[in-house]
Amino acid sequence: MFRDNKKRGDAPAPFEAHEPVSPAHEERTTTMTTLRDPATQENVNALLGKGIEFEGKLSFEGTVRIDGKFTGQITTGDVLIIGEGARVQAEINCGSVIVRGELTGNIKAKTGVELHNPARVRGDIWAPSLMIEKGVTFQGQCKMENLDKELSRYEPATGKHALRSNGPTPATTEVGAS
Repeated sequence: MFRDNKKRGDAPAPFEAHEPVSPAHEERTTTMTTLRDPATQENVNALLGKGIEFEGKLSFEGTVRIDGKFTGQITTGDVLIIGEGARVQAEINCGSVIVRGELTGNIKAKTGVELHNPARVRGDIWAPSLMIEKGVTFQGQCKMENLDKELSRYEPATGKHALRSNGPTPATTEVGAS
């Protein structure tokens, strides 16, 4: 059924499957080796590939690329890549985010956000830098300010200021300042 094009005596390639793998198991396999994303030239530490569905909280170091379906919350100080064909519904808090797929949810990025064609984004973006390529659909609001500076202005313990969860915070003035 399959042709083996290897020369006799060659050592098997690393990570080669030696046993038949069921299609259900194969769909849920994630790659944990470092790959190079050809579109961004970033080293990718983990990949949630096409056909993978994941729900929950994802936190990581390094660069992660999602090409499958993800629902939940994503947190990192590093890079998140949402590949073309990916469907993500999440609240994202990252260093930087690169989107080529479909995203529903809010993005808070410390460094910046890039939206590349054919990305479709429904949600609000907080970032000091935003790049939107021609052909991208973005439905939401954007607040371009340094997040470290922005978040340090708010003191949740005092109750004086709070970030609204339904959109970027509008320009505010201190009430009751003397």
